[in-house]
Amino acid sequence: MDYVTESDHQRGSNVTPLDAMDTRFIHTFADLLNFTYTMHEQVEREWGVPTAGKFNGMMGELQREETDFCTIAAPTPERLEAVDYSRGYPSDVLVITSLKPTLLPANLALVRPFQGEVWASLLMGVLVWGLTLWVVQWLWASVSGGLGVEITKALMYGWGALAEQPPPDPSTSGSGQMLVGWWLVFCLVVDIGYRSSLVAHLTVQARSPTLEHFHQLLDQGSWGWGTERWLLSGAPLEYFVKNINPAVQQIYKEMQVLQTSDEGLLKVLKGRYSFISFRNYVSIAVASRYTDALGNSPFYTSRTGIPIMAAFGWGIRKGAPFHPRFSELMSRLEDAGVTPYWKDDLIAKRVRQNRAKAEEEKGGQLGQQTTPQLERREVALELNHLQGAFYLLFLGSGVGLVILLVENVVTYSCF
Repeated sequence: MDYVTESDHQRGSNVTPLDAMDTRFIHTFADLLNFTYTMHEQVEREWGVPTAGKFNGMMGELQREETDFCTIAAPTPERLEAVDYSRGYPSDVLVITSLKPTLLPANLALVRPFQGEVWASLLMGVLVWGLTLWVVQWLWASVSGGLGVEITKALMYGWGALAEQPPPDPSTSGSGQMLVGWWLVFCLVVDIGYRSSLVAHLTVQARSPTLEHFHQLLDQGSWGWGTERWLLSGAPLEYFVKNINPAVQQIYKEMQVLQTSDEGLLKVLKGRYSFISFRNYVSIAVASRYTDALGNSPFYTSRTGIPIMAAFGWGIRKGAPFHPRFSELMSRLEDAGVTPYWKDDLIAKRVRQNRAKAEEEKGGQLGQQTTPQLERREVALELNHLQGAFYLLFLGSGVGLVILLVENVVTYSCF
C-alpha cells in the first residue's frame, strides 16, 4: 500500500493513500456508511510486537485507542487479545525465487539414466555373481574332478553380458549354466531399462532440480538466501522465531537481511542464491523489471507456497461500533468476487506502471538482457550430447594401453 505524505521530513504525518486494495475498501466503506477519515503514517513504521502484554508500533496505537483502525495486518493470538480484527482477503504465501533450472552437463548423459546407488548395485552385482560362479564351479570340480572356471573369466563374462557383448559361456556344469541363465535374464531387464532411459536423456537434456521448500535450500551447500528487512517484523517474524521446525530455524539463522527486492533479485542473478518473499509482491517485481515482452524471465518462483498467516485484514480498536459493519462488507465483497477481481486488477496495473517507468529510464530496452533463447522442441543429437561416450572410449583405450605395457614389462623381466 503506497501513499503520499504531507510532510517528507516528519514521521507520523497525515498521508494520502494511492490506489491499493485497502484504499478501495476504505473508499467503498466511506461511501456506503457515510463517514470521513484521516490516515496517518505509523511513527515507528512497525506492525508491533508485544512486551509484557503491551504492543509497540501500529498494534500499540490501536491498543491505546489512539487510532480507530489500521490497514493490512495479520491476526496473531497476542494481537487478538489486544485488538479486534476484520478479515479482508486471503493472505499471501512465502515463496522461494531462484534462477531457472539449468541444463545438466551433457558429458554425464551416459551415466545419468541410473542413480548412483543403481550403478553401485550393478558393480557389486557383477562382483558377487562372478565370485559365486567361480565358487560353484570350483566346488563342482573338486567333487567330480572336472574343470573349474578361472575367476577372471567369470568376472569378465558377468561384465560382458551386462554390456550385451558376452564372451564364450564359462560354465562347465548344470549349476553353473543355471547361474548364467538367470544372469542373462537380469541383464536383459537392466539393459532395456537403461536403453530407454538413455534415449530420453539424450533427446531432452535434463535440468537441475527446482527449489520448492526450505529443506531443499539447506541441501544445496554453499547457497545463500535473504529477504527484505520489512518482512522480518510482525507476524512473519513470529513465524520464524517461534517455529519449532529445524529447517525453518536454520533458514532464519542464516537469513541475510536486504534493503530492497532489487538487491535480492540481483543476488539471485549472480547464482547460488535465493530470495524469500511473498508471492504477489515478488511476482510484481519480476514482471515489472525482469521480464521481456514475450513473458520470459530468468527467475523461477517455487510453486509450493509456505503459508505463515491465516489472512490479511484490518486491526480495529476494541469496542469500535463500526467493527461489525466493516466485517460484513468485507465478507460480502469477497463472496461477490469483487475482492479477487480487485487483486488481479491492481497487480496488472502496478506491473504496467512499473514497466512504463523502467522503460522510460532505460530508453525502451526493458527485458532485453534477461531474454533467454527460445528452446527448440525437436533436438538433434550432437557431439556435445555424446561427448561422454568418447570420454569412455579414450579412458578404456588408455587403461588397455597401460595394461599392455605392464604385461610386456612383466614378460620381459621373466625372460
